[in-house]
Amino acid sequence: MAAHKVGGVAYIKVDGTQYLLRGDLTVSPDPFERKGVAGQDGVHGYTETPRLPTIKATLTDIAGLSLESFQKMTAVTVTVELNNGKVYVLREAWTSAARELATAEGSLAVTWEGMSCEELLAA
Repeated sequence: MAAHKVGGVAYIKVDGTQYLLRGDLTVSPDPFERKGVAGQDGVHGYTETPRLPTIKATLTDIAGLSLESFQKMTAVTVTVELNNGKVYVLREAWTSAARELATAEGSLAVTWEGMSCEELLAA
């Protein structure tokens, strides 16, 4: 079996602007969450509820990077490109959760939630 790229290099862009991706990149594209239902007489099936597609990342804080600009992000497109050729596009996204600047490391934790997340697979 041939070796495959499975991780490593990744890029993140918001409305075409690339940010310095420090690490801790997590993509959660699923629009639904399923939960199993069991009764006293066995498994009955599952429930399915909507959930928010999410992208979380830790960025490097550099001069000129405005924390306030992240707080103002609404209706943006967040694009993640992975080393294995996959691309994820979070549409109509906004920043959620409090932005956390870790000054000792010079890093910024950001979370985006959106209306939909599309997975584009490498050919």
